[in-house]
Amino acid sequence: MLDAEIVVVGAGAAGLSLAHRLPAAAPHGAASSVVLVDPPPGPLRPPRRTWCFWEAGCGRFDRAATATWEWLRVHGRDGTAVRRHIAPARYKMIRSDDFEALVERDLKDRPGLRRVEATVGAVTVLPDATVRVAATDASGAPVGLRARWVFDSRPPDRLPAARTRLLQHFRGWFVRTERPAFDPGVVDLMDFRTAQPRRGLSFGYVLPTGRHTALVEYTEFGPAPLTTEAYDGALEDYTRRVLRTGAMEVLSTEQGVIPMTDAVFERRAGGCDRVFRIGVAGGATRASTGYTF
Repeated sequence: MLDAEIVVVGAGAAGLSLAHRLPAAAPHGAASSVVLVDPPPGPLRPPRRTWCFWEAGCGRFDRAATATWEWLRVHGRDGTAVRRHIAPARYKMIRSDDFEALVERDLKDRPGLRRVEATVGAVTVLPDATVRVAATDASGAPVGLRARWVFDSRPPDRLPAARTRLLQHFRGWFVRTERPAFDPGVVDLMDFRTAQPRRGLSFGYVLPTGRHTALVEYTEFGPAPLTTEAYDGALEDYTRRVLRTGAMEVLSTEQGVIPMTDAVFERRAGGCDRVFRIGVAGGATRASTGYTF
C-alpha cells in the first residue's frame, strides 16, 4: 500500500495544474506527499489537444505557448467581419504536449511527489477517514493507494440530469499552405461561413502560427458527433471554399467533444468530503462556451 497525503487521479490539464499549484497552497511552504496517477499508454490517456485562453500580461505557462495574438476577428454568415484589438489581454495557444513538458520539468524534482502509471478503479472512504484508491498497473497487477484527500479528474460514466444537453464537437487540421494564406497577427475566432448542419450550428476558426501555417478547426454545437469522414469533408469545404487556402498539406489532426449542459456536477464524489472531482468532471466547463477553468 502506497500512502500519501493527496492522490491526484489523471495527469491531464486538471490533474497536472493541481499538482503544479499544490506547493503554493501548502501552509508555510510545507511539501505535501502527493501521488499523481496517470493511466498507462493506451485508450484511457487523452489524445493530444490544443487549449486557448485570454490573459493579460505574462502568465505562468507562457514558456509553453505556441503563439499569442492581440487581434480577434468574427465572421457572420454573410461574410461581414468584425475585428477587435483586445490589449492588454492576449489570446494564447498552448498544445498539450508543450504544457505537459513544462509542468513535468517543474515537477521533476518536487519533494514528496511521486508519479504512478496505473488504471484507477474504485475509490473508497475507509472507517479511519482515509481514502483507498484501487488501481492496476499495465500488467494487470494491483496497485494499492491510500490518502487523506483524493482529487479525481476521470470523466463520469454518464452526465447528470439536465434540461439542456448539447455537444460541442470538433475536428482540426494543422496545415501548411504553399501560398501565404494566413495573417499571423489575427485569430479568426468564429467564422459562420461554414456549411450549416440541419440541427444545431457550425463555425470554423483559424489559429495562425505563421503566414503558411495554422490550426484550422470545424466545430458544431449539436446532438451528436460526426464521423471522421464527415468532419474532413466539412474542413475541406471550409479551407478551400471559404478560406481559399489553395494547395496545402495536413500535418496533423485533433478531435474532441465537450459537453454543453446546464447539469449540476458534483464537486464531491458521492457527497464525500474527502474525494473531489476536478476539471470537466467537476463541472469546470462553462456551458455557454465550452471554455474550462
